[in-house]
Amino acid sequence: MRVSLPVALSLRHITMKIILFDGVCNFCNATVNFILKRDKRKVFHFAAQQSEQGRKLLELRGNADTTLKTLILIDEEELLEGMEAVIAIARELKGYSWLSSLLRIIPRRISHAAYDLVARNRYKWFGKRDACRLPEPGEQERFL
Repeated sequence: MRVSLPVALSLRHITMKIILFDGVCNFCNATVNFILKRDKRKVFHFAAQQSEQGRKLLELRGNADTTLKTLILIDEEELLEGMEAVIAIARELKGYSWLSSLLRIIPRRISHAAYDLVARNRYKWFGKRDACRLPEPGEQERFL
């Protein structure tokens, strides 16, 4: 879902692509690991939604209702959630732009329903950690 940001809450000072994820979700952490391994250009930076930086970025968007319910991509002034974020992320990963194209071909109603199904059941299917993911050695510069 694309979200327009009010001018007063502009993210203009943010010039990097930031992925906000659920830091205790095993599936979300596996997704972060997948992106880190394949993001050779280091396009993306990361913050757990539960972290101080993640909460501040969520406050800037003016509505934190989706906190911990969806993956969020902040790309300058554009904010994408859920399947739209996944599509935009795949487009940037070398060798995975085909996935972005494939996900755009699937009817929006179906792809978004599939995303929502996984999001609702991710703890049950994949489990969760007691604490947020900490960056591995060499990853610190990618995390806010």
